[in-house]
Amino acid sequence: MKLHSIRLPHFNDSAEILTVKTIMPSKVVISMSQHGGVPCTPLVKEGDTVKTGQLIGTSDAVISAPVHSSVTGTVTGITEIINIMGKRNKAVVIETADEQVMHESVKPPIVNDRESFIQAVKESGSVGLGGAGFPTYVKLNYDRKLSNVDTLLINAAECEPYITSDYRAIIEEGKELIEGIKLIKSYLEIDNAYIGIEADKPKAIEQLTMMCSKEQGIHVKKLPSAYPQGAEKVLIYNTTGRILKEGELPVSVHCLVMNCSSVIFISKYIKTGIPLINRRITLDGNIINRPVNVIVPIGTQLSELLNFINVRKQPNRVVFGGPMMGSSVYDPETPILKTNNAVLFFENTAAGQEPTPCIRCGRCVRACSMNLMPTELEAAYDARDIEKLKKLKVNICMNCGACSFVCPAKRNLSEKNQLAKILLRNGG
Repeated sequence: MKLHSIRLPHFNDSAEILTVKTIMPSKVVISMSQHGGVPCTPLVKEGDTVKTGQLIGTSDAVISAPVHSSVTGTVTGITEIINIMGKRNKAVVIETADEQVMHESVKPPIVNDRESFIQAVKESGSVGLGGAGFPTYVKLNYDRKLSNVDTLLINAAECEPYITSDYRAIIEEGKELIEGIKLIKSYLEIDNAYIGIEADKPKAIEQLTMMCSKEQGIHVKKLPSAYPQGAEKVLIYNTTGRILKEGELPVSVHCLVMNCSSVIFISKYIKTGIPLINRRITLDGNIINRPVNVIVPIGTQLSELLNFINVRKQPNRVVFGGPMMGSSVYDPETPILKTNNAVLFFENTAAGQEPTPCIRCGRCVRACSMNLMPTELEAAYDARDIEKLKKLKVNICMNCGACSFVCPAKRNLSEKNQLAKILLRNGG
């Protein structure tokens, strides 16, 4: 079986530029919802002095991840923000001090077995850095009686245009990536690891291949340069030949999938104890004079980034993430989250074009890597036909946007699929 895919322009002008370290904003706005799952409750109040790495938000829920201060400073407020998904959540506002000091609690964790390793990852605040933001410790804490995971898959595909933050992480911190893989393999007793990376990254492939030649059970898998190569189901199939069915998790096919930046962070945390308080993000777009990757504290606001970069014109659209699966930002004070890997600035985008009638060309069907029928799904959603949506398997749509991208009629196919999944979750 061959999965469908599409070709996208790369626009990866930031790929061979060294990461800039670090923007220090005048203040940060740190959301208590930095992950998939239950938001945290603030542990600080207005007027408190906090230090870098200090725990400032936590939750007793299983599906959650603690939140730490990304700067040293004074808490100037506990506020409520609206995230890019339209949901309200609490946030801690911290005015940055001149002197940055690491909190006393920041020290390497004591790890000597599987349980203490998973606990350390939990306390680090680690979430999936590929975009989904699922708490990492939950992913690692699978039931070995129910699932015998034999393969660790490292997602280094980075298939969206413009984004090069994972690529720069590999080039600059490849040693930490290999060390992180070895830690996970050792403590979770996984035999083999594969680093899945697109063929259009020869420098990274050469570097990783050389490193892995000295390691037991760690391999580099060169993947076709096609979109959506980085999608979990696609990565699993193209790397192992295993098929992830509707409703299944990767552990169902004996795989554990992790983003390369997540693995690098775990390696560094085990050595330093510094929690997840900053992110490497790509700053690019069609009005940027010098695209670059930067490391910024979590909670840095969009306005600070706009002041930092060199733009030819004011953007009329800003996107968090990639142009295919990212989200448009409407508020210049929106803060960076743990899950952000890029901020893209555009003018003269095609947004707002009115769709025209479907011409039945079939391009969307040929583009869908999950072999869905986007036009039929659109019609079923418009008719609110719950049973047909189930029959057409809308829930396996990955929201990659390929169908909308290739549609000559500019129909909102991908968007309709997401609305259809919400319709099913709400029972119609």
